[in-house]
Amino acid sequence: MREQMLKSILSDLNGASADIEASAIISADGLTMAALLPQSVDEDRVGAMAAAMLSLGERTARELARGTLEQVMIKGEDGYILMSYAGRDAVLTVIARKEAKLGLIFLDARRAAKSVAEIL
Repeated sequence: MREQMLKSILSDLNGASADIEASAIISADGLTMAALLPQSVDEDRVGAMAAAMLSLGERTARELARGTLEQVMIKGEDGYILMSYAGRDAVLTVIARKEAKLGLIFLDARRAAKSVAEIL
């Protein structure tokens, strides 16, 4: 039941913008809780990488006195990856096109993360 609710949130998020290519909800320890990813993408690898990136982001923010980590954004030549907390125990990962309007992606992701946190 909970997994279906989480997938529904991801489906709504992916449908909110043509710039969002995929998304996933990952536990803080790197396990995929729900995902709408392309078949060519390994969910377990995405989960492990997201957990590692957030852990490194937390340490970096703390060491450089930037406060509590809110999100990590990666920009590559083919697009963006945004990771943000969805409550204490989950991470929302969004994969977006390089032409994406980031303000709208951030807004949609923030809303989705809030919905995920309420379910968990």
